[in-house]
Amino acid sequence: MNKSSVSTGGGVYRYYVLTMLMLTFMFNIADRLVMSVLIEDIKAEFALSDTQIGLLAGTAFTVFYLLLGVPAGRLADRTNRKTMVAISLSLWSLMSALCGAAVGFWTLLLARLGVGVGEAGGGPPSASIITDYFEPHELSRAMGIFAVGAVLGPALGYAAGGLIAEVYGWRWTFVILGVPGILLGVVIYLTIREPRRGRFYQQAAELSGPSKGVDTQEPFMTTMRSLWANNIFFRVVLANAFTNIPSFAFAIWLAPTLMRNFGVTSGEVGVYLGGALLVGGVPAMILGGFLADFLAKKNPKWRPWYCAFAVLLTIPFWTFCLLSNSLEMTLALYICGYILLVSTQGAAISLVQSSVLPTERGTAGAISSLLTNLLGYGIGPALIGVMSDNWANSYGTMSLNYSVISVAVVSLNMAALFFWWVGKAVRIDSGHPASP
Repeated sequence: MNKSSVSTGGGVYRYYVLTMLMLTFMFNIADRLVMSVLIEDIKAEFALSDTQIGLLAGTAFTVFYLLLGVPAGRLADRTNRKTMVAISLSLWSLMSALCGAAVGFWTLLLARLGVGVGEAGGGPPSASIITDYFEPHELSRAMGIFAVGAVLGPALGYAAGGLIAEVYGWRWTFVILGVPGILLGVVIYLTIREPRRGRFYQQAAELSGPSKGVDTQEPFMTTMRSLWANNIFFRVVLANAFTNIPSFAFAIWLAPTLMRNFGVTSGEVGVYLGGALLVGGVPAMILGGFLADFLAKKNPKWRPWYCAFAVLLTIPFWTFCLLSNSLEMTLALYICGYILLVSTQGAAISLVQSSVLPTERGTAGAISSLLTNLLGYGIGPALIGVMSDNWANSYGTMSLNYSVISVAVVSLNMAALFFWWVGKAVRIDSGHPASP
């Protein structure tokens, strides 16, 4: 066993690890979404359509993520996870910085493909590490704190990206936001200690028996059959994927929508959206995890059922925010829906990680990320771009609004249905947050 995996520390140190991984998640999302506030400038310089923008903002990132996500997850189940995180973070940050050197659609597309290559190896090992630093009854809140990175990332991408773009242009924005991620990768490699795999999963150790510990990885097809037969994992992955379709749709398309409908600048929209995400998203991520843990103490089924209710309540807020004629009302309704939606993320991630064996966590996280990114990034943004271009003659600047609304309403209803279905699979007498 790796010596670093023996002494991992506890108390304050585990929150240091959680903070570093949360910051990694922040740069993950920031590097993906900074393009949102740069869309109008890039579109004008390269004379691109909304369909091409959808391909750059979402599909390009997803291509290599889909190819490398599961192999990266398998690697995370049998190798040093903190090293994987450090290398992946440095790689995608470098490729994000190189987006600033693009000379047209195809070179920018290639750079975005590179961002996807790096990010494929970041998420699964991060979630797996956290699961080995926090006990099961703490996992939703820990994952909620980790998921704060999904709020800080867009806030950094929007606010800093918009303000930097107004002063230095869109090219230097990619560079300035990419370099810090490379430095953070070095810090993670030097300061984070690898935890013992499956240290809190006693049930898995007992099932494994004396000849096979929680560090032993099963063959790929054995793992896939186990995950396929795991009702909780299969259902929550679908639920989370459909939850993230509208989340990514708004993250990518809300900024250009505000610019087109209300005539605000990239700097203004960046500050508005960045501030909105910080004010609403950070407490929602953390409190949502605590609330899910509290409800689950009474009945474990409430962890996914809470997610179902929150997702359903998001629909009216996000529908009417894109139909409002007031910038202030649009932002207020968006924040309300965003608070509800992101409050589910801690519970959703913990359901994925706690429902599988320790040697399956990286693979499970990779499959969850793969489906989420396929639907949320690979298909969603491009589909909305195509719909917007096709409806432009009929609805003008509102074509983008109607496209986002259509995709969001269908996706959120599907997500609520799947979360309810997850609750049907959770055992009331389970000693873990979830149990197949």
